[in-house]
Amino acid sequence: MLKELVRKDPLLFTAVTLLIITSFLILRSIAPFVFPVYFAYYALAVVAFLIFSRIDFEVISVFFKQIYVLSLVFLLVPLIIGQVTRGAVRWVPLGPLTLQPSELVRPFLILFFANFLKGGSISFKKLLTVLILLALPVSLILAQPSLGVATLTCLAFLGVLLASNFSKKILLFIGVSLVVCLPLIWLVLAPYQKDRVFTFLYPFRDPSGAGYNSIQSTISVGSGRLEGRGLGEGVQTQLSFLPERHTDFIFASVAEELGFAGSIFLILASFFLLLRIIECLKASKSQPARLFISGVFLTLFAQTIVHMGMNMGLFPITGVPLPLVSAGGSSLIATMIALGMVMGAKRASM
Repeated sequence: MLKELVRKDPLLFTAVTLLIITSFLILRSIAPFVFPVYFAYYALAVVAFLIFSRIDFEVISVFFKQIYVLSLVFLLVPLIIGQVTRGAVRWVPLGPLTLQPSELVRPFLILFFANFLKGGSISFKKLLTVLILLALPVSLILAQPSLGVATLTCLAFLGVLLASNFSKKILLFIGVSLVVCLPLIWLVLAPYQKDRVFTFLYPFRDPSGAGYNSIQSTISVGSGRLEGRGLGEGVQTQLSFLPERHTDFIFASVAEELGFAGSIFLILASFFLLLRIIECLKASKSQPARLFISGVFLTLFAQTIVHMGMNMGLFPITGVPLPLVSAGGSSLIATMIALGMVMGAKRASM
């Protein structure tokens, strides 16, 4: 099975392998405490990738309605038996592992919207219907709460919508609606989320408090210089000046310990993976497959840009992981499921 997968798209397989190897090396250096449990996540992610790359995309698409319902049920699980961490109920404990349903269901929600929006031109009525269907899982995700995952879910939907047949009037309607809703969005933001916006604009107004994460991240990125301090030798990472160094700020950790060279390697590997997804999109002849791949691409592209940008002080701190690199078992598994389905979509359309 693995040899066949490598033969079908060796470049995509190479990009994924390089990112996972980089993840392993940097996590062993800055967060050895995540092992050996994290090996289980690596194993589950690889198995999920192999399984979903073998499933015919057209076959799994037949059950898109049932998949949507099951996704909603799965999103309810944390609210019932979830593990409370830092005031959030996002994770479900399974022995030594913890899973985050909001991450795991995203590839399947993309699959649902890709099949729901297939066909001819999208009418205004159909758009309203699909927005309601989007609001249901997003509301459950926000209830946990997880603004970052909810935003990524909306971006995935946007990727599907942009690749579908819809008129410019609908796009204008969506744009105007977002502008009108901005004040409402600001009102519903939690105090810590508003602080992140203010901190992004004025990071030095509270350098030891709200601005601490952003300042330490930019220091880490700059202190690595060309070749880096070396694995296990980073000051910011090893002395824990850099918070969440293995998740939200793993790019800054790479920049400090592996330097500019390591950072460029990581950027190139990430964008090479995105390029391979675009190639899969071009090769696809099935409309639902194209819509699905578009949703996956926009999600991973946004995660990569936002994560690297916030680590360099270019974006507000959002807690978005770097795909395949940041520590986060559910995010890793979900990304590998999505990439496996991309492979399945490419194969089905050839």
